Amino acid sequence: MQNRKLQIGVMGSAADMNVQQDFEKLAEEVGYWVAKNNATLVFGAEKDYDSLSTAACRGAKKAGGLTVGVTYGKGMEIFEQKADVVIATGLERGGGREMALVLSCDAIIAINGGSGTLTEIAIAYQANIPIVVLEGSGGWADKLAGRFLDSRERVMVQPAKDPEQAVKLALQSVGSSGVMPKITK
Repeated sequence: MQNRKLQIGVMGSAADMNVQQDFEKLAEEVGYWVAKNNATLVFGAEKDYDSLSTAACRGAKKAGGLTVGVTYGKGMEIFEQKADVVIATGLERGGGREMALVLSCDAIIAINGGSGTLTEIAIAYQANIPIVVLEGSGGWADKLAGRFLDSRERVMVQPAKDPEQAVKLALQSVGSSGVMPKITK
């Protein structure tokens, strides 16, 4: 029996990709539903600018949730000041930080996404970590929705229509691996 809170990662585009403000609101909603379902939100903590992951952190904090930011390099100074815990990996972007981030999650939810999000999805796939994407958010989320990454068919990338459904699918996916989460309506 598991005594710790489930850890749900939210991955998504950084501000330098000029994502739509609508997607930022969706990311906040995802974070809100993660917290409302008593899970810990794990996110890629940027040092110098905003991202959809940090927006999810803000949403989780609005719901009184616990948040853990995983950052690159050294030092714990990050863009999102409301994070409860910051993990400084000492690693760089492009694989190292993303590996520590994803492997700290029971499931991940991707919103939009560029190359960093693609890396995170690939790591989750290789590690058999459930992957949910917010359909209609663009980027790699839309390109991979409903697909496997290769012929091994390890983990299907599950599409969700809205933030609440994304969190439910993530929690149910973890539950099917042996841990039964309680899902809040």
